[in-house]
Amino acid sequence: MTAWLWSHARFSMRILIVGINYAPELTGVGKYTGEMAEWLAAAGHELHVVTAPPYYPEWRVADGYASWRYSKEVRKGVSIWRCPIWVPSRPSGLKRLLHLASFALCSLPVMISQMFWRPSVILAIEPTLFCAPAALMCAKLSGAKAWLHVQDFEIDAAFELGILRSKLLHSVVGKAESWLMCCFDRVSTISGSMLNLLSTKDVTAKTELLPNWVDTQNIFPMSRASVYREELGIEDDKCVAMYSGNMGEKQGLEVLLAAAKSLQHESRLLFVLCGAGAARKRLMQMGAELQNVRWLPLQPVEKLNELMNLADVHLLPQRADAAGLVMPSKLLGMFASGRPVLATAHPGTQLAKMVSSCGRVVEPGNAQEVAQALLELMNTPQERERLGMEARKAAQLWDKSSVLRDFESQLQTLCNK
Repeated sequence: MTAWLWSHARFSMRILIVGINYAPELTGVGKYTGEMAEWLAAAGHELHVVTAPPYYPEWRVADGYASWRYSKEVRKGVSIWRCPIWVPSRPSGLKRLLHLASFALCSLPVMISQMFWRPSVILAIEPTLFCAPAALMCAKLSGAKAWLHVQDFEIDAAFELGILRSKLLHSVVGKAESWLMCCFDRVSTISGSMLNLLSTKDVTAKTELLPNWVDTQNIFPMSRASVYREELGIEDDKCVAMYSGNMGEKQGLEVLLAAAKSLQHESRLLFVLCGAGAARKRLMQMGAELQNVRWLPLQPVEKLNELMNLADVHLLPQRADAAGLVMPSKLLGMFASGRPVLATAHPGTQLAKMVSSCGRVVEPGNAQEVAQALLELMNTPQERERLGMEARKAAQLWDKSSVLRDFESQLQTLCNK
C-alpha cells in the first residue's frame, strides 16, 4: 500500500542542474552528478544540465570536446549544454580561481536562456560555488526553487591546503559564501560532519543530508580473481594494496610512497596506484625507484568492478588539514567490492567512523602506521575477509536506488511549497 501511494504521489518536475563536472563514466563529483541526472530522467522528470566539457581529473579536455565552444548533447534522456572553460595544464591557486570563474562567466548566457524553460527547481552543485549567483538569479526570475548541494567545501579546502593563503581574503570570501548559502531554499551535503560544518557558517536555509551512493549491482565481490592479476602478472599469493582515484594535492598520497619504501623487503606485498590528476607526475617521480609500486592510468568504466576486485586492501589516504571538508566519493565503491579499507583520518571524523568497522584507521601522514597496519592485514587473510564482509554490508546502506528515491521525494516536497 505504501509503495502504491508513493508511486501515485509522484509528479513530473523540470530540473535544471548547473555544475562544472558532469561525467557519469568517470569518478568523483562528475560521476554522481551524471548518475543523479540520468536516474531522475529515467524516473520521468525533465532534466537539463549546464556544465563544462569533461576535463577532470587529468586537467585536459577529453577527446571529442573543445574548451572554447558551446555544444549540446543528449544522453539517456538528459539534455546537456557544455560551456567554454579555461583549463590550466598545471593548476595553482590563482589559476584555479580563473578556471572556475571562466566557467561561471561562460555558462551565464546558457543559464539565462534556461529561464524560459521554466524549471521547477534549479540544483547547483559545489564545486563550484562561483555558479551560485547565476543559479539564484535564474531561480528568482523563473519562479523555480533553488537547491545547493555541497560535494566539497572548496573554499575551506583551498585555504586549509594552502592553495589560497590571505587571511583577509578568507574572511571576505567566507562571509560571501555564508550569505549565498542562506539565499537558497535548501542546502545539502554528503556527510554528517559536513552537515555540522554548515551549521557553523550560519546557514539559515533548511539543510539536508544527501549522501553519496554506490551501485551495489555493478560493484560486488567476485568469486574469482580479477583479470587484472593476469594482465599485470601479479602472482596469486601477493597481497595487493591499491589506491584508485584522483591524484591531487588533498589526497596526501606521499604517505603511501613512504610506506612502500619502508616495506620494500616484503616480497608478498605490492602497491598499485591507479588514476590521474595534477600531482600524478610529481608522485611518479618520487616513487620512480620503488620496485613494489605499480602505476596504472585511469581504467575504463566497464572494467571498474574488475579493478576494485584487484585489491586485497583498499588505500584511502587524506591530508590531515582536509579532514571534515571533503568525504572521498570513492569510499563506497571500495566498500561495495567487499574489501577492507585502510584510511588515514583523525579519530571522531566522519571518515574514521565509517571505516573503523570495515578496516583500519591510522593517523594522517604517518607512514609507519600505514606500513604496520598493512603488514597486519597482509598476514591475517581471515581478518581481511571478515572486514570485507562488513564493508559490503555497509555499502548496501547507501544503495543508489534508495538514496535517489529519497532525494526525489525531497525535491517534490520542495516544489510543492
